Amino acid sequence: MAVRMGVVGATGLVGTEMLRILEERAFPLEELRAFASPRSVGRRLRFGSGEVVCEELRPGCFDGLDLVMVDVDDPIAAEWAPQAAAAGARVIDNSAAFRMDPEVPLVIAEVNPQDLGRLPRGIAACPNCTTMVLLTALAPLHRAAGIERMVVATYQSVSGAGQAGISELAGQWAKYDGDLHRLCRAGVEDALEAGEVWPKPIAGNVIPLAGSVREAGYTSEEWKLVRETRKILHDEAIAVTATCVRVPVFVGHSMAVNVRFRSPLGADEARSLLAAAPGVRLAADDAPTPLEGAGVDPVLVGRVREDPSEARTLDLWVTGDNLRKGAALNAVQMAEVIVAA
Repeated sequence: MAVRMGVVGATGLVGTEMLRILEERAFPLEELRAFASPRSVGRRLRFGSGEVVCEELRPGCFDGLDLVMVDVDDPIAAEWAPQAAAAGARVIDNSAAFRMDPEVPLVIAEVNPQDLGRLPRGIAACPNCTTMVLLTALAPLHRAAGIERMVVATYQSVSGAGQAGISELAGQWAKYDGDLHRLCRAGVEDALEAGEVWPKPIAGNVIPLAGSVREAGYTSEEWKLVRETRKILHDEAIAVTATCVRVPVFVGHSMAVNVRFRSPLGADEARSLLAAAPGVRLAADDAPTPLEGAGVDPVLVGRVREDPSEARTLDLWVTGDNLRKGAALNAVQMAEVIVAA
């Protein structure tokens, strides 16, 4: 079945990756249309052996499309995704606008693709990139033993803040090249200049505050992990607590997770489950890094070990490309499930 597809936000980091993956996976396209901000209207994007010309969002722009993938800011997605659905397209939204809507399934292709069988609003949502990478790895363990509680520390790359985050880190590294002693003695000598994306320098630093501060002092990124985990796994009893940290890595989100299960699950059994799980690669050297996961499809898992301080508990390290599996790839995989149904 050839599909008429639209991509909203086609010139952004994730939108560009969506186009690349559609081409790589030979998605069955009859027509591809790209939508972007007014400043990008008319811009030509390479696709296959040809080009796609960026259009602006306007009434009627989705007419005739079968599928629309959306990666734009929440307010824009909230405005335009329902219009695409009303025009008859099935919509895959990568913003946070619809994730917790009870009538919108929140889907990871390897974890709960069956939820795409019912789209009462015509919209399906992709989870936050951190949740996506983590649960792709944890879902097979949850099916085997049932997650009771998990404690997560994230190490999130600057590309999670878009092109502006990448540019800010690159600019700060360049600025301090040849003057690195300032990064070694900043707390003594002077306060380094804040950037535009983060209130403190990200180069040579980690910022233990990803997202905006919300209830109980937890950030929006931390609450996403809590709520999205429960919705995707269909288990409101799972206890989750998280600390989300921004690190000076360009691409790739990583997580150190301590997971307590309802039933016993040893490290050897967990490794066997992970080795056989779709979308997961168990690292041969047991210490995968974000650089190794950048640009590849699977999430990487290592450091699987039994917690000596707590029964039925494992520690794991998980890392994955936040732009690829964390966003664009999952959207395309969801589209493949919808088309195949």
